[in-house]
Amino acid sequence: KSVEAASNGRNTVLYTAKGQPCYMGIVAHTDMAAVNTELGITRHPAFIVNGVDKSEFFYGLYLGFESNGELISVPGVDPKNNVTFDAAVTLCRANGSGWHVGSNPEFSALALWCRKNGFQPRGNTDYGRSSDLSTERGVDTVTGRLALTTGTATKRTRTGSGPVSWRHDNSPFGISDMCGNTWEWQTGVRVNMGEIQIHENNNAALVTADFSAGSAAWKAIDGATGALVAPGTAGTVKYANANSGTADFTLYRASGGSFEGMVNSTGANPVGAAALTLLKSLCMFPIASAGLGGDAFYLNTAIEALPLRGGYWAGAAGAGVFSLACTDARSYSYTYLGVRPAFVL
Repeated sequence: KSVEAASNGRNTVLYTAKGQPCYMGIVAHTDMAAVNTELGITRHPAFIVNGVDKSEFFYGLYLGFESNGELISVPGVDPKNNVTFDAAVTLCRANGSGWHVGSNPEFSALALWCRKNGFQPRGNTDYGRSSDLSTERGVDTVTGRLALTTGTATKRTRTGSGPVSWRHDNSPFGISDMCGNTWEWQTGVRVNMGEIQIHENNNAALVTADFSAGSAAWKAIDGATGALVAPGTAGTVKYANANSGTADFTLYRASGGSFEGMVNSTGANPVGAAALTLLKSLCMFPIASAGLGGDAFYLNTAIEALPLRGGYWAGAAGAGVFSLACTDARSYSYTYLGVRPAFVL
């Protein structure tokens, strides 16, 4: 209650199955009103779980930290890293019912809120510093001191140790490190051999959600209608690195380019309005062609790629809340790859 009172109801503490505290941001559906209006929808997908409307979800104020076999959200620690997708899911579900890896619909809802409210957070994008404002520094996870003003000694910074401009709403009560520090695994979306596939709405938050490669929960998106269909169905939305001018229902952006520079097909059958609205709500297609910070987009259409969001400590200007990497297999792990816990009642 003291946390809720101090934050004016914006933060709370939830407890895991083993009684460990997790500091969480409360993300209310009512906060999305302006975003939903811009998208032309009544409810963002992040607030629909298993067909039930949710008034809120709880999102880790901090990147996840492994403690006693669970993934918790606490300040001042070295965030969990070097974790595969499946291991991240297992670790977070150990927290108990309602706990899950922060999903792509949830991250996207927050990113869109940031843009609509005129602030995109900075973060550890230049070896402990912000690449946009080098005077902003976090605390080195190894030394326990502020990152140096120059050089490349610092990699990860301690959770929440940056200034308030590293929080999603530019306040002490905002969600930290959505820009930089470590990439974050996302659930509920994948790019499988170029085809965009999703779990419906925020069903990725379910403890029963099946993210396996052959899961029937994966659905492709009909390029003309936006309906969810079986993967491999003719006419579904795909990604490609270049615009051939003839491929149907294909979105294009060269890997390494800006996310906001992604374009629709110029062929006879571009992706239709309904499908684009869905993809914009999930930040899989830019809501605008400018003003998204130049955050980077990375693509590999030759594998099943599970998406990463946010960028990392050396991502420079390409890191940010709209940065998206669809390049890595579920078995991949590295020191710049982390995960965040979330909760839905």
